[in-house]
Amino acid sequence: MNILILGSGGREHALAWAVMQNPKCDKLIVAPGNAGIAQIADCASFDINSGTAVVNFAEENAIDFVIVGPEAPLANGVADRLREAGILTFGPSEGAARLEASKSFTKEICDASNAPTASYGHFTDAEAAKAYIRNEGAPIVVKADGLAAGKGVIVAMDVQTALDAIDDMFGGAFGGAGAEVVIEEFMDGEEASFFVLCDGKTALPVGTAQDHKRVGEGDTGPNTGGMGAYSPAPVLTDEIAQKALDQIVQPTIDEMAKRGTPYTGVLYVGLMIKDGQPRLVEYNVRFGDPECQVLMMRLGAQAMDLLQAAAEERLADAKVNWADDHAITVVIAANGYPGSYDKGSVIDGLKDLPEDSMNMVFHAGTTAKDGVVTATGGRVLNVTARGASLQEACDRAYAMVEQIDWDGGFYRRDIGWRAL
Repeated sequence: MNILILGSGGREHALAWAVMQNPKCDKLIVAPGNAGIAQIADCASFDINSGTAVVNFAEENAIDFVIVGPEAPLANGVADRLREAGILTFGPSEGAARLEASKSFTKEICDASNAPTASYGHFTDAEAAKAYIRNEGAPIVVKADGLAAGKGVIVAMDVQTALDAIDDMFGGAFGGAGAEVVIEEFMDGEEASFFVLCDGKTALPVGTAQDHKRVGEGDTGPNTGGMGAYSPAPVLTDEIAQKALDQIVQPTIDEMAKRGTPYTGVLYVGLMIKDGQPRLVEYNVRFGDPECQVLMMRLGAQAMDLLQAAAEERLADAKVNWADDHAITVVIAANGYPGSYDKGSVIDGLKDLPEDSMNMVFHAGTTAKDGVVTATGGRVLNVTARGASLQEACDRAYAMVEQIDWDGGFYRRDIGWRAL
């Protein structure tokens, strides 16, 4: 098969790496890709948020299967245009992608399907939102309704912080994403991520993970897109995962189908777990980043078969074969992230690192010229390893981190601390 992956981050490098393990893959193109992806696949440059541009490229290059990595093309209806052109596609329709593109829509679906989640209010007016906060008190959670690259959520431990968040969001700090806000009850417990493939009817769990959103060690400081992750998540036991499937995921899939927008793709189910009971924090309509990196390391070549089964609506017959192992990824980010950061600094030491089924460095914000790799993003590298235990995986990953020579970056030294 000729396969096209859309995206340029660590998630897409991990997807590309897994797809390349599968003998079904004859040719792989990634658009736009990055320096790491360019080492294993062809990279192409065109507007991945334009359905017309993607379809044209796919037809010109005899693409058999398109895997959409990021959320923006999905929210822009790229998967719809591909399916209309008769091209096999992994990723939900624009209508189904509203599960991530609009937090108020997700709450509406939860209400309709009785899925356990936080109580909430939805606001298009700053003063009404502030009145709701003053009435509810703190701690409280303020969310930009639209897509904000994983940064539009403020967990306010006091009322003033929540009120300031309202001013920021309605003031344009998150662009159009903050034109509406959802204000939620603060949920106590331990957060974990549950990943499920869907084909419109069937839900197939493909793994659990825990992300580290905060920039600082001990989960301190501002939220980021993710500073590291590990899989599996011990808190998400088989029993709790089954509860999440029965009480949250399947009712959502059924409700989406009932509305005429069947969900096909991966559903990232963010859960808060307390006293053995999962509640929904959020849905994402794509693999998490950096969670995808640890999932792909553990799934390997079968990932391609599973994604294809979801796209072809035959998940009822699919099975996931898990190795009894663990994986961890450590994000190396540019100094200053998640605030402003410099670009263009040179990264050395990557050529001497192992690249195999147990150890990989997945690139995110990088570019290469004449063999020199430079940093171009906030989150730059994802140093990823597997092991028989989480400690073994952790030791391997950090040993690789220490061999990377890059003064312009930093990383957390405590990824996996909850489980360890």
